[in-house]
Amino acid sequence: MNFSTELETEFKAKQHPENAVPMAKYMKDLFPFFGIKTDERRAIFKLVCKKHQTEIDTNTRTIGWELFQKNERELQYCGIEILSKNLKKKYVIEDIVWIEKLLITNSWWDSVDTISKFILGDYLQQFPAEIPTVVARFSEANNIWLNRSVILFQLGYKSQTDFKLLQSLCIKHSNSNEFFIRKAIGWALREYAKTYPEAVREFVLQSNLKPLSKKEALKNI
Repeated sequence: MNFSTELETEFKAKQHPENAVPMAKYMKDLFPFFGIKTDERRAIFKLVCKKHQTEIDTNTRTIGWELFQKNERELQYCGIEILSKNLKKKYVIEDIVWIEKLLITNSWWDSVDTISKFILGDYLQQFPAEIPTVVARFSEANNIWLNRSVILFQLGYKSQTDFKLLQSLCIKHSNSNEFFIRKAIGWALREYAKTYPEAVREFVLQSNLKPLSKKEALKNI
């Protein structure tokens, strides 16, 4: 039995229908769930990974994408985790093609946020020369998840954050009426404020951001 098949079999055997309904409802019923909560899901995932580590290492991209196309959200989470952990500092420049595909497939805030920070963010740290091209394309796209991803990809960069770039993206999308864009602007600024609070305060007070973005940005200052 290969890795993906065994993982799916284990999840089916350990599913909790009583949890599946509220978990799906929390995600607006966009995806079915096995009802396996995070700690248990990760424990099962870890055990199955140990048995198939060579297969995973050899076929990371194929396995990650295969899992991400499964119906149940828990399997999609595992696909993201395999890609983010196994490819860290091992990306090739062409990987941006499937990273974009990930962002626009089975899209919702939970997957997009994780992909933005731990996959797109790591990819662009490895290939900083690609930042202008990727940011321009994603920020201009007629897709709110691609727009959100480039606002958020620097989460965790701390002092390495390109604050001028972040400011330009916040201003560019400041008039958006999309909740997930307004929230992303506030979150990205709030995260940078952990490193440079006064810079964020000054920017927010001088910018014409939406109230939600301002509130989120200044929450911890």
